[in-house]
Amino acid sequence: MINEIQSDADTRMSKSLDSLKQDLMKVRTGRAHTSLLDSITVDYYGNETPLNQVANISILDSRTLSVQVWEKQMTPVVEKAILKSDLGLNPATSGDLMRIPLPPLTEETRKNLIKVVRHEGENAKVAVRNIRRDANGSLKELEKEKEISEDELHRGEDNIQKLTDKHVKEIDQILAVKEKDLMEI
Repeated sequence: MINEIQSDADTRMSKSLDSLKQDLMKVRTGRAHTSLLDSITVDYYGNETPLNQVANISILDSRTLSVQVWEKQMTPVVEKAILKSDLGLNPATSGDLMRIPLPPLTEETRKNLIKVVRHEGENAKVAVRNIRRDANGSLKELEKEKEISEDELHRGEDNIQKLTDKHVKEIDQILAVKEKDLMEI
């Protein structure tokens, strides 16, 4: 039972890490990256559809993305969706091909993005700590019902704490890499 609780906590903590990585991919670092447009959805015949399902997104150079819409009549809809997104991008359309230049990041923008990254990291740490609290609560419940001994409870809590420390350290490493990317000119 204790092993099940620990493996469940480990799995859930890893999912929190994966979620953080996904969130950080959306934060622009000055280099073009196709995942930048992952959060954009377009109205495709009445359904909100992810942009990558109605167009081909590719990288032209280090600061320019290209969006090739598959259906010509969807081009203005896609362009409007990109303009309305909170990414601050301004596509240049020629026919059914859109070029999206990424403006260089100013020092102020970089610092604001670092604040966003740290906030996301703190949210991930809170999620990991909540998972630790849940796992420890499950262990205490088992001990209260006399299914495990007090020694097993303490051993289990120690193992959960080690898992928590490991995942928090990984979060810190991910944040350090992202901050370094952001400060690179």
